[in-house]
Amino acid sequence: MRGDTGVDGAATEEKQDEAALEQGKAREALLRGKAYLGREFLTWLLWKSESGDPIVQYEGTGLVPLFQGRIVLKGITGDVTELSAKGTLAPYSEQVRFALDRGLLVHMARVRLNVGERTFEATLDAEFLDIRAAKLPELMSEEEDDRVSERLYLADQLSAMIDTLLDAFIQVRTGATWSKKVVPEMKRWMKGEDAPTVDLVGRARRAAQG
Repeated sequence: MRGDTGVDGAATEEKQDEAALEQGKAREALLRGKAYLGREFLTWLLWKSESGDPIVQYEGTGLVPLFQGRIVLKGITGDVTELSAKGTLAPYSEQVRFALDRGLLVHMARVRLNVGERTFEATLDAEFLDIRAAKLPELMSEEEDDRVSERLYLADQLSAMIDTLLDAFIQVRTGATWSKKVVPEMKRWMKGEDAPTVDLVGRARRAAQG
């Protein structure tokens, strides 16, 4: 990723001698913190999710994410370094895209994951890519011991889904097309130049009813 440009438009790293490189790493850690890659991941995921298409395959089934409810954006420069938006379609709103275009990135969001007939929900935090809160599919077991085991199994499934999405992002982020293709496409989306191709209102209503 050396010499690449991040989604916020800032260089991730410049070519330097060894001493300057160490100083740069320290400054980078101070300014961006460990959360930066997580913020890029959530911002990329928001962009990809607007199409309504599966982003990855999970156990042979397409995994479709949908952002909903409250979303928190953060950045390291500019007049505004943190912004929170609420509403059913807040993550896909023009206001959020405008803030992203100004250099903020998604720091925390509620994401609904649809895989086959199962639906999971999780609040994701970019700080350590933690799952802050989760809603699992309805349990099928009747015995208490079986219900505990099923709940643990579903929690592992949710964690594995997040890992699968993150792996897909890392492949893109470290690939040759990131700076030349992906970032420009995301910036066009932030500016509203790429119109959504799905009925986000309908998706959000169906998600709320589900």
